[in-house]
Amino acid sequence: MAISRRSPSQSSNAGTVDPLIQLWLLRILVPLGGYRKLDCFDFDSTGEALGLKQWVDLIDFDLKSVRNELRHKHKIAERNFGQAGTPACLASNVERLSGLVGLSDTDCRLLEFVVLINNERILDETADLLGDLSSVKLFNALSEILQIPVNQVRNALNPQGILAQSGLVSVDRRGSSCLRSKLDVLSSNFADQIFSSDADPVSLLRDTVSVSSPPQLTIKDYEHITDELNVLKPYLKKSITTSREGVNIFLHGAPGTGKSQLVKVLAKMLGCELFEVASEDEEGDPVTGEKRLRAFRAAQKFFANQKSLILFDEVEDVFNDGDEFFGRRSTAQTRKAWINRMLEESPIPTLWLSNSAACLDQAFIRRFDMVIELPVPPKRQRQRIISKRCSGFLDKQTIERIAESEALAPAVVARAASVVETVQCELGSVGVASAFELIVNNTLETQGHKPVRKHDPKGLPDTYNPAFIHSDTNTTELASGLVANKAGRLCLYGAPGTGKTAYGRWIAEQLGAPLIIKRASDLISKWVGDSEKNIALAFKEAEDEGAVLLMDEVDSFLQDRRGAQMSWEVTRVNEMLTQMESFSGVFIATTNLMDGIDQAALRRFDLKVKFDYLKPDQAWKLLARQCKSLGLPKPAVIHKPSLDGLINLTPGDFAAVARRHRFQPITSAKDMIDALAGECSIKEGVKRAIGFTH
Repeated sequence: MAISRRSPSQSSNAGTVDPLIQLWLLRILVPLGGYRKLDCFDFDSTGEALGLKQWVDLIDFDLKSVRNELRHKHKIAERNFGQAGTPACLASNVERLSGLVGLSDTDCRLLEFVVLINNERILDETADLLGDLSSVKLFNALSEILQIPVNQVRNALNPQGILAQSGLVSVDRRGSSCLRSKLDVLSSNFADQIFSSDADPVSLLRDTVSVSSPPQLTIKDYEHITDELNVLKPYLKKSITTSREGVNIFLHGAPGTGKSQLVKVLAKMLGCELFEVASEDEEGDPVTGEKRLRAFRAAQKFFANQKSLILFDEVEDVFNDGDEFFGRRSTAQTRKAWINRMLEESPIPTLWLSNSAACLDQAFIRRFDMVIELPVPPKRQRQRIISKRCSGFLDKQTIERIAESEALAPAVVARAASVVETVQCELGSVGVASAFELIVNNTLETQGHKPVRKHDPKGLPDTYNPAFIHSDTNTTELASGLVANKAGRLCLYGAPGTGKTAYGRWIAEQLGAPLIIKRASDLISKWVGDSEKNIALAFKEAEDEGAVLLMDEVDSFLQDRRGAQMSWEVTRVNEMLTQMESFSGVFIATTNLMDGIDQAALRRFDLKVKFDYLKPDQAWKLLARQCKSLGLPKPAVIHKPSLDGLINLTPGDFAAVARRHRFQPITSAKDMIDALAGECSIKEGVKRAIGFTH
């Protein structure tokens, strides 16, 4: 039957192709019956590839004659089968992979076919003539094309086979589709690399697995998780030495806390090659969770015989890529049994990283050997990191001040430092410091954190001296006792400005210990459970740093539970009490209001110290000291009665007046007394007793 055809179109496959491809084309067309669907529209490229150009050039052709010609070509190709060899580059790469991951001869032939159908368009287009194939029909088709017994094809493409386990080739068993779509190769880049270049295993996995870069931090930057590292380091070392299977570590923490840097540091310490499973391809497009798992499987097979670690960052792509609203399960949930088996049997120790442990359900968490949270480093670690990266353009005082930011992660420091170092010459020494702080603050605020404070909140005011504290306890002797024992729980209460917080700072100085100050705004959260977590983290940070922990406005979260109306009001107090009892260092709580504090909480304090208004002689001495500090004449005795009349005077009032002096100069002792009187006059409840007495 003659068939009319459209005008000839330019073919991208002009001329003949490789003999092996020709043989496969003919097997698809003849034994598998692909010729039955062949018409003039399909014949341009296929005819030229098979050397049947004389039929392509005809305006009309006899389809029956074409089929007879195809049968004849097929017989000749089968007789010359020995000349149809695999392209040399592909054969060499497949042989290398065979030795690396243990491919059988059938595995190699199937891998070669999958690579070629991904690279040779004519093979892909001709295979489409077979129509949509089920898995059973796929196995039969491959058996005929490659002349391999169908049971061997089926076994080689079994999910438990080496091709699937290594991630090199897998079968899509969901319904029917064309031949190429049923066979999924590791990646398009992999198919191109193995076909066209003499490549090593790492380059074959280039857009799925890469060699990790060297670390920018050191193990000293992780002293805040020393206990965990004391277990993790020897465990990884022993696991590598003994080829222990199923070694998986889960690291989680806020972005920028140094999770990937820690893995790089560990790999360097252990003398291991570190391979990182990519989350995006060479063009910057995201890689799906399923593709990343396949890359992970390939890496486990490719590098199993060398001393190595694998880093799998952003595990949310696998464990939390579903959509509950639309009922779509995550990649991990749809392959739960397989992932569990993979975690148990993987030959290379793997460190899985996430910003939050919430992405994993309990069934997966229990299969990790260790689960480690990596918090933002404590102050001394932050100070070391900032100093290491920024000592060339930040002075010591600025470094210490910036390190006060409790949300400042190492990655934020590294990124800001990199930017300002690039333009350091243009900005100048002063400009670089300002630019660094600007970048850091913008990042912190975008993340929802407070910016770096402009002034060090931990410094003691010039007017402070324990001699100017009016309390019911000898504060100097108390400090000596704390220095000797290095432990104690104090509650300092009294009117604002009486020196409670300043005394806490002075205690830290006497102990030679860092000071961590937490205010109610730092700890109380609108989210249920977060306040308790913040309280626990505050005590842990102080424990880790050996710091004095000072909590201002403690009445805000130690309210009497008898008057609680919400459950979280009770749990917040309970958490505070639990942490107080287990804390082994010096804990100082300050409050202006004692009446509403929970009675059980009060019993937890070793000592309650009342801070009161200045006594007349203290006020007079402090006035003389302040006048000298500001360069004013010594106060005359005639002014003492006016000062004595200020019965609610505090050291904080002197500090406030000294600050005012910077923009509204005070010229005499009388002016200062008048300013102090103004501070006292606006206070409420002057005659009301504050707190309680012992």
